[in-house]
Amino acid sequence: MTLLALGINHKTADVAVREQVAFTPEQLEAALAQLKALPVVDEAAVLSTCNRTELYCVIQSQGERPLLEWLGGFHGLPVESLMRCAYHYLDDAAARHLMRVASGLDSMVLGEPQILGQIKDAYQQARQVKGLGGELERLFQHTFAVAKQVRTETGIGENPVSVAYAAVSLASRIFDDFSRSRALLVGAGETIELVARHLHEAGVRELTVANRTRERAEQLAGEFGAEAIALGEIPRALEQADIVITSTAAPLPILGKGMVERALKVRRHRPIFMVDIAVPRDIEPQVGELDDVFLYTVDNLHEVIEENRRHRQVAARQAEELIDQGVGQWLHERRVRGAGDLIRRYREQGEAQRQAAEAQALAQLARGGDPEKVLRRLSQQLTNRLLHGPTLRLREASGAERHDLIQAAESLLLDPAAPSQDPE
Repeated sequence: MTLLALGINHKTADVAVREQVAFTPEQLEAALAQLKALPVVDEAAVLSTCNRTELYCVIQSQGERPLLEWLGGFHGLPVESLMRCAYHYLDDAAARHLMRVASGLDSMVLGEPQILGQIKDAYQQARQVKGLGGELERLFQHTFAVAKQVRTETGIGENPVSVAYAAVSLASRIFDDFSRSRALLVGAGETIELVARHLHEAGVRELTVANRTRERAEQLAGEFGAEAIALGEIPRALEQADIVITSTAAPLPILGKGMVERALKVRRHRPIFMVDIAVPRDIEPQVGELDDVFLYTVDNLHEVIEENRRHRQVAARQAEELIDQGVGQWLHERRVRGAGDLIRRYREQGEAQRQAAEAQALAQLARGGDPEKVLRRLSQQLTNRLLHGPTLRLREASGAERHDLIQAAESLLLDPAAPSQDPE
């Protein structure tokens, strides 16, 4: 049994690749069911965000290729193209990776808090389709505890910064006075909620929230005195928007080049600042070719993010130490559980031998056998049956000069406090 973490993230692939391997919420249930059904997979969970797609699995062998082939097949991509940008970790390295991700140490924005909630969502989705067994269940629970410790005992979460904050910060470098700007937000999830909060605090005078379900848009807009519209109303809103920030789970772009061109004509070519945080992208890449559009994707936020990273390096080092401890604890508990399983199977084997010897002795007594002779024969047979296997393997180990096994056997099998059988 091997723990495997396999993925593609913002460090190994650009957004054009990441959007091809991302799972929409509607795809996740089927994806988890397919992944769990693979012959080599015993347990499975899928984490899919704008910056990463990762598979966490308990597998029966150490080969990651079957999972890459499945991932490529699900998305219609050749496995060779995935191998160029995929990474994988095994056992304690896989556990360490998950803990680092959950603590925000592997994020584009160092220490960002959203990823922990996304991992908890992935955990719940895997539980709902019965993708988790004991190994992943314990790993996720241990990871949540370590991430909480990192948040409470280090400064990694002070002055929280997210991709949403980075997008607004980039906009502030272009617009001197937010109070004269209108913003259109597409989507109504956690990221857009953070964007709306940052823009509202920065003084943007008019906010419009567009979403597939108008009710959710109205709910979010109500918090900030904004206007709520459906996706079909975006072309009209685009004519008034100076800032456009998108983050949906739509599988195809929502804003196309033609739509933006028409809006620019109505605006008399007043420029529009756009940030597409979504993966897959919400805005067609060709929109960036228009003269009066400044289009940025999540990959263009590095400058803002690196500034944040420098301020959090000290806290990150403290977090790494806590994760080292967390991995050590997880490994210790895993080894203890492994010994517990061995002990259980060994006791079951001994119990089966005892029951067989007992049944044979009772049958002899039922046929009128002498009780004393039956008892002596029972003790001899039981002793021989219990010692036969270990004795045979000790002789084989001695013949193969496996001194390590012989020393281990001496420690495990011989009780120093047991009375020796002195000759009479």
